[in-house]
Amino acid sequence: MEILAIANQKGGVGKTTTAVNLAASLAAKRKRVLLLDIDPQGNATTGTGLDKNELDLTAADILLDGAPLQQAIVKSPAGFDVIGANRDLAGMDITLMGQTNSHELLKKALSGSSAVEKYDYVIIDCAPSLNLLTINALVATDGVIIPMQCEYYALEGLADLSQTIDRLTELNSRLHIRGVVRTLFDARNTLANDVSNELEAHFGDIMYKTVIPRNIRLAEAPAHGMPVLNYEKSSKGAQAYLQLATEVIKQSRQLSLALNRP
Repeated sequence: MEILAIANQKGGVGKTTTAVNLAASLAAKRKRVLLLDIDPQGNATTGTGLDKNELDLTAADILLDGAPLQQAIVKSPAGFDVIGANRDLAGMDITLMGQTNSHELLKKALSGSSAVEKYDYVIIDCAPSLNLLTINALVATDGVIIPMQCEYYALEGLADLSQTIDRLTELNSRLHIRGVVRTLFDARNTLANDVSNELEAHFGDIMYKTVIPRNIRLAEAPAHGMPVLNYEKSSKGAQAYLQLATEVIKQSRQLSLALNRP
């Protein structure tokens, strides 16, 4: 079982789109997937066809009230399991201010639940900020996938996130950037191509070869409460996320082989 956080403190870069559609694509490849939404906006929850305001238990109950994680797991219409989120998570930083080890709440919830062991992947959709919720995800995860729109300001945000990840390795020795994925990409845009080249030069092997295009079907699918794979499988967006899932699975195999070497 691998825990992968989808994180970028900059909004509008396709973070939730990546979390939902990567989860759906991994599930389509017969992987057992749990999508964990810890963004108070709850967009990943609604993007899988669930009503975030009608859930009996959410991530807020786990993190703030200590509810058993397995009790918050629901089967989504999208075909994989979800722990949802809503506005109940808002203000968590203030609520937990001064509490000892508040950065480890998610890690304890995941490690303390045998229900999580049945999954191949736990995908965490983080909030678009470096707040306590995101810190919890980074402390609990095995690796971070960073969706990255190829524009100048996104480069600055990526530098900040990289520094945060480096600092948090003291709390989580497994923490690393699993990969950077280019999203909302328009090959006709000169700046996008320039930034893409900069990313490849800087990150090298951890840049995913898959590039997620700017695609109308990807934009439409959340309004219908479903991943793009369920909305229009033949679309360029759906096919790109299937390719990304293939890369992630290949990474997992390579990491597993590396860990098992004598």
